[in-house]
Amino acid sequence: MLRRIFTVGGFTLLSRVTGFARDIMLAAILGAGPLADAFFVALRLPNHFRAIFAEGAFNAAFVPAYAHVSGKGAAAASLFANRIFTLLLGSQIILLAVAWLFMPQVIALLAPGFVHDPVRGDLAISLTRITFPYLLLITLVTLYGGMLNVAQRFASAAAAPIFLNLSMMATLALAAFFPDAGHAAAWGVLISGFLQYFLLAADAARQGLLPRLTRPTLDADVRGFFRALGPATVGSMGTQIAMFADTIIATFLAAGAVSALYYADRLYQLPIGVIGIAIGTVLLPEMARRIAAGDHAGAMASQLRAFQFSLLFSVPFVAAFLTVPDIIMRAMFARGAFSAADAAAAGATLAAYTIGLIPVVTIRSAVATFYARKDTATPVKASLTGLAVNLALKVALMGSLAQVGLALATAVGSWVNLLLVLGFAMRAGYLQLDRRFGLSLLKFVAAGVLLAVAFWLTVRVAGGYVARLSSFRDETMLLVLMIVGTIVYGVTVLALFGRGGLRALIRS
Repeated sequence: MLRRIFTVGGFTLLSRVTGFARDIMLAAILGAGPLADAFFVALRLPNHFRAIFAEGAFNAAFVPAYAHVSGKGAAAASLFANRIFTLLLGSQIILLAVAWLFMPQVIALLAPGFVHDPVRGDLAISLTRITFPYLLLITLVTLYGGMLNVAQRFASAAAAPIFLNLSMMATLALAAFFPDAGHAAAWGVLISGFLQYFLLAADAARQGLLPRLTRPTLDADVRGFFRALGPATVGSMGTQIAMFADTIIATFLAAGAVSALYYADRLYQLPIGVIGIAIGTVLLPEMARRIAAGDHAGAMASQLRAFQFSLLFSVPFVAAFLTVPDIIMRAMFARGAFSAADAAAAGATLAAYTIGLIPVVTIRSAVATFYARKDTATPVKASLTGLAVNLALKVALMGSLAQVGLALATAVGSWVNLLLVLGFAMRAGYLQLDRRFGLSLLKFVAAGVLLAVAFWLTVRVAGGYVARLSSFRDETMLLVLMIVGTIVYGVTVLALFGRGGLRALIRS
């Protein structure tokens, strides 16, 4: 399992690195003004739908069902995939047509603050009409990726998002040939959808897995898939509705609020993608196979290891994002049209998001025990409760804290969601958090506190020397912090866990 996690995580890390290069170009060219706000709304809408219906709900329902049907033979698996493909393609074409025709109403509903702002409103409608077909393409990419994951092929699905970053950078470099940089970036999103589709379709074809159109018969397996899909969709909607709410509320705030949320979220998504999604992607089919074989103890052991991996790699991000978010933002994005004030707003937002980073990173591993058992309903209870807390806090905090309050509400709601999921799993007997795991948790907390102190001291000691540089001050400070953090965290983890403990944790 570890090798597959590193495969997915490695490609995801490369995707995030190219994503940062893309965002540096976006920040320098678009800045954080009206054009940037309109583009980020255009980018978020298809991404929200994708996260709800494709990567979120669809994977949760499809991967266990496809793994189960695959046990009946290749012919049964192929027929099941063909029927799901046909239904998925048809529904996405209808959704695309409706959204494209009624885009002004969609923008008025999902970004109501733009209704009385003709500049941002017209731009958002125009750009979203370009980006929305990306949803259709990426949904098919998700289907192919789920099939390949069950076949133990993770690389192409993990590498596909890299095309989004490369495509957007290419079109931004050619922005002079478009009406403006926002249109250039929007066309880059759409082009990347085609590139990702052809990558996954080619891999699926090589494995003999490429589905075809067929009569969409609702047999027992397909009905079972839809029974799981409904609750999974509701569960996936929790996080996405909260993000929709962020976008909606931010459109009523001062110009730049949407952009601050976007840039904070980009850094926030680095550990979520590299750690949480990578581990969750590998863990779900792993647990589904073990549970199908009756190995419930092995499934639980795999989940506990997934929790520990998540903590091992996410603690440094928590320490850095809480301690030095302003330095990170300035080093990454404060150039061109993106000012130091924009970086400060985005840094404060990042720190608020980070309070909920641990639950967001681990939630996919936590719900895997239910999804692997084809129980997509139980996690919905936790998700909706967390959503209710999230939305209530957004309304309470938006006036005093602006977009920082929105991020803080998201963090609190994430903790409610995770703790409820863990409680439900323990009550059902699916999970046992023993004394050994509790001791590991305390060690990770201690390591995080020491690392945060090291970051704080490094800024105080090295800040004066770095300030004397004529240029690249923030970039130099970030490099120093990365070196110090790597050494301090590595030594601390080794001292707390010992070589034997680390070997046991990362054994293949």
